[in-house]
Amino acid sequence: MASADRCGADDWVEVSYTLLEPADRATNLPEETASKPLIAWVKGFALSGAAMGDDLTVRTPTGREVTGVLTDILPGYTHTFGQPPAQLVHIGRDLRERVDAYRKGGE
Repeated sequence: MASADRCGADDWVEVSYTLLEPADRATNLPEETASKPLIAWVKGFALSGAAMGDDLTVRTPTGREVTGVLTDILPGYTHTFGQPPAQLVHIGRDLRERVDAYRKGGE
């Protein structure tokens, strides 16, 4: 079970990791941007328990496994696109299950 500073396995969390160090970034970026690393933040389900700041592997809703530093527990979304239509919420998951069943010779 999640607390303010520690998550458990299967908790919804956010991890961050460095995609590119400053030396590896494009040469045509503004200096202020080029001097900083390119960092990714990924939300997913924790594969184990961890404390804030620990390395942690998560499984994203698409099934990808990503390892990074635990930065948030029970993160929300801050975009302003509004609530998703109820009819669309499960489409991605349901379609993946149907494709997987098809590939295994099912319906």
